[in-house]
Amino acid sequence: MESNENSTIDREQKNNPLHGVKLAEILEFLVAYYGWKELGSMIKINCFTSDPSIKSSLKFLRKTPWAREKVEGLYLKCVRKH
Repeated sequence: MESNENSTIDREQKNNPLHGVKLAEILEFLVAYYGWKELGSMIKINCFTSDPSIKSSLKFLRKTPWAREKVEGLYLKCVRKH
């Protein structure tokens, strides 16, 4: 990779508010902030409503891009408010 490409990637990452934030941290934040019940009503996926756990939710979110995007979007809205 050329240095020009590296600087473009570096700039993109600096502008990415999720850079360096792990999915587990995002999920733990949202569960602490909203709780499973509220989170399940906001993002309607079974891993939030039926016997929810961090482990099962992470497994689902890692293999389901549309659900992960919803979770990351909610996290960003939450962080921007505070």
